[in-house]
Amino acid sequence: MITILRPGPFATVQDLGRPGLAGIGVGASGAADQPSLRLANRLVGNPESHAGLEITFGGLAVLFDRPAIIALTGAPCPATRSGRAVDMYSPVHVSAGARLELGLPTSGLRTYLAVRGGIAVGEVLHSRATDTMSGLGPAPLTPGVTLPVGRETLEFPAVDLAPQQPFPDPLRLRIIPGPREDWFVPEALRILLSGKYHISADSNRVGVRLTGPALAHREPRELPSEGTVLGALQVPPSGQPILFLADHPVTGGYPVIAVVHEADVPRAAQGRPGQTVHFRLT
Repeated sequence: MITILRPGPFATVQDLGRPGLAGIGVGASGAADQPSLRLANRLVGNPESHAGLEITFGGLAVLFDRPAIIALTGAPCPATRSGRAVDMYSPVHVSAGARLELGLPTSGLRTYLAVRGGIAVGEVLHSRATDTMSGLGPAPLTPGVTLPVGRETLEFPAVDLAPQQPFPDPLRLRIIPGPREDWFVPEALRILLSGKYHISADSNRVGVRLTGPALAHREPRELPSEGTVLGALQVPPSGQPILFLADHPVTGGYPVIAVVHEADVPRAAQGRPGQTVHFRLT
């Protein structure tokens, strides 16, 4: 078991989600920055699909009741093991009774903690991910919660460090136009590509809310609800786009002017409130 002493601003259990269930109204969910969770699992010799912790803006403190091997990836932040500094992006041995604490990330937003064996909470629809939109999966972490650690592992990797590139600032995201570009005034796409947007503090795992030049609808009519995808830039009547992340709804009634390239979505999920975002066509 590991015990949550302090979850920080927001922390959840995440794996690679529940893909393929949109037809019954269930979103994929899973880690907002999946490459970071996959890397953390590889560093401790787990299958990439194992569940770990997604920590938003640091502040986590956990207690280990037995020896463990852990790894921290994603947003870099100062970390200590019973008061002694430990490295990011590297396997770390912790002893029974050790206390792991994270400070505030120096860049990025979401840090991932993997434990060898994985976080073995019960599955819901074949996943341990917390979906904040639907409420499926374990509840967001609170002080005193205990989490079981599993036993399924792979051969331990012969790697002791996996350095990562710095998170970019400003964010530059590639987009594919449509599918509802025709629902906007002719200059809307040009405005999106030339404008400077900023990430709102109202952003969450459902989506990144952006503030900047408004993208006007061609006419004030409603679009029938249709399926939505990860990375969609949905635009409500306010004209301020919302970039859908892991917990986005499976359908939506606001037109989507463009979709962020799937390889850039994890980068968007690491964007911090106030950070500048630019878009370009691909």
